[in-house]
Amino acid sequence: MALMITDQCINCDVCEPACPNQAIAPGVDFYVIDPARCTECVGHHDEPQCVQLCPVDCIPLNPEHVESAEALMAKYQRLQTQAGVASISTKAT
Repeated sequence: MALMITDQCINCDVCEPACPNQAIAPGVDFYVIDPARCTECVGHHDEPQCVQLCPVDCIPLNPEHVESAEALMAKYQRLQTQAGVASISTKAT
């Protein structure tokens, strides 16, 4: 599953820089997580970093985005490939 941030968020700013996939961004009222980029830190860390750092415990699993460990790893690999292509493109210009 991807994670989500609830309206309990106090906008403390600790989760966004901790996300290795840049899946967290400021929303209208509180931070939001892009489920297309969230791997629950699979491939990077043993535990989701945003969950570990959140002082108000407002980052549960998102029941609308159920994913297996294998699907999360495949997403991680896809994101890494995209990042590598983007890096190469940036260097070429």
